[in-house]
Amino acid sequence: MAFVQFTGVGLAFGARDILSDAALYMSSSTKAALAGPNGAGKTTLMRIIAGMLPPDSGERAIQRGTRVSYLPQSGEAYSGCTVFEEAEKAYQAVEVLIADRDRTGTELETVSEGDSRLSALLDSFHALDEAITDSGYYRRADRIREVLTGLGFEPDALDRPVGELSGGWQMRVALAKVILENPDIMLLDEPTNYLDLEARDWLERFLIAYKGGFLVVSHDRSFLDAVTRETYELWNGRLSRYPGSYSAYERQRRQELDTLFKAWQAQQEEIAHLEDFIRRFRYQATKAAQVQSRVKQLDKIEPIVIPEGMKRVHFSFPPPPHCGRVALTLENLSRAYGQRTVVDELSLTVESGAKMAFVGKNGAGKSTLMRVLAGRDSGYEGTLRLGTGITVGYFSQDVADELDDKLTVEEEAESACPTALLPSIRNLLGAFLFRGDDVHKPVRVLSGGERSRLALLKMLLHPANLLILDEPTNHLDLDSKDVLLDALKRFPGTVLFVSHDRFFIEGLADRVLELSCGSTPRLFVGDYTYYLAKKAADGDLAATSPARTGQPEATRDDRALEKKRKAERNRLAKREDELLAEMAALEDGKKAAMDAMALPGNYADGARMKELSAQLAQTEARLSALSAEWEEVASALADL
Repeated sequence: MAFVQFTGVGLAFGARDILSDAALYMSSSTKAALAGPNGAGKTTLMRIIAGMLPPDSGERAIQRGTRVSYLPQSGEAYSGCTVFEEAEKAYQAVEVLIADRDRTGTELETVSEGDSRLSALLDSFHALDEAITDSGYYRRADRIREVLTGLGFEPDALDRPVGELSGGWQMRVALAKVILENPDIMLLDEPTNYLDLEARDWLERFLIAYKGGFLVVSHDRSFLDAVTRETYELWNGRLSRYPGSYSAYERQRRQELDTLFKAWQAQQEEIAHLEDFIRRFRYQATKAAQVQSRVKQLDKIEPIVIPEGMKRVHFSFPPPPHCGRVALTLENLSRAYGQRTVVDELSLTVESGAKMAFVGKNGAGKSTLMRVLAGRDSGYEGTLRLGTGITVGYFSQDVADELDDKLTVEEEAESACPTALLPSIRNLLGAFLFRGDDVHKPVRVLSGGERSRLALLKMLLHPANLLILDEPTNHLDLDSKDVLLDALKRFPGTVLFVSHDRFFIEGLADRVLELSCGSTPRLFVGDYTYYLAKKAADGDLAATSPARTGQPEATRDDRALEKKRKAERNRLAKREDELLAEMAALEDGKKAAMDAMALPGNYADGARMKELSAQLAQTEARLSALSAEWEEVASALADL
């Protein structure tokens, strides 16, 4: 079996340990997530696994012939050929095999019967020919079109010069090339960053069926739950493995963090108590011995370190202004660019307090409709009316250009911050990944992603009662998304949003507006799970009415069924936690029994060895049964 393995690996940047005595084994059956706070070194670890970066210590071993492909977060740029031709370069390794096979074939023609080289040359020729055939090289044109189409490229875009593509579409080409290389192990660093929902779902289906192994970093929790079976966490330089789904890892890690935070708080109290005693009695001769004792105690304390990215941050919106029952009304709204109609005859009433997701393929008009609703695009036909007392807060990637380059990050945030929230502005900046010295950065030096995060925070600090959010999660990590999602769920105003993060949509939307080029928009009054179930039941046909207020589509039976499904999901999640906890305890018991059997005193005691062997067999049998049950539970959860 193809594999990559390293043991005792260490790597440091200056005084900071990125990796410390790390061990990892990846094979062609590995389906794993890589987790850890921003800055923990996840990308560095992937580069070490790929053999692109040598560690300071430890050993890396790779099975001969194992093919590893790596997709970086960003930075891939292509030019000088078409999209199709760039994707075809994924087969360059196969073309090397073809050249080797042809050379072997030429050599075979010069070898006569009885030559000692004949058998070895024939074996080599057949092995090379089989590898070329298995690579799909002869069917590459169809495969290239299939992968590129799955990742969102329209058929007529395949002949477009690749150099004309934006950075996000260039990264889709890079992802396509990694997939087409068909390696034994893929290392995917945030592959969903530049994908819309349809492309993300295609990648999810591909990875579920993929015969090779992979390690993936993603800020999309639903995606990770669907495609991975274990999680490696990089934290404080330590690499730890957690079996089970990503959600199971998060639940277990949350329990561990609760314990860690309590220990940290207790230690902080102890340190404060010792320091207070030393400060009060430092200059009293009668207390000198006790002061020295406290100093020694303080020196012996091994500080518990909580990385900045793991500290919990909560965010609440400023109270929005009061408004009427209706947030906005659209009547026969249309928006066209030349001969191309993007939004067609949309009539819709949005009640205050609604949380509506806009979904649809790229080019379906989601961002266009958002700009119209936000008052940024007046070139529409039809009627748009805001409700009584409605004030609009709008976020898109474009609003980042409106930041003041002369200010620092903290000053720019403070310029939009209500007085009541000023004392917690550092915590709020931390929730949006501006930590430590980052808050003193001039706005002019920020990257595009940093500017977007700062613009999003500024908009959220403004007390509006209608939020229009176009891809608010694009540049946030999982913890920051959770902070935003929690705040939006508690927000009493109206939220209209576009996101490609399925977990975020499922957690927030209570209705879904589906936009499609050339078709009338459709409104689904229900959450995202209901929307998907309704489309599946309808065979993805236009079985629902055009988007109008009307009666909610979700019947009482539909809602009862969804309530039952949620209860079953909760039950299965609880059972998965119980199984994983018991399996971990049994693994500890198995190790203890094996250690005991290795002791000379027990080894010489026949009765004791018999007892330990029976104990080990019983533990292994129980582990096997629990493992089988866990697989069934995990599969049922994935189906739900």
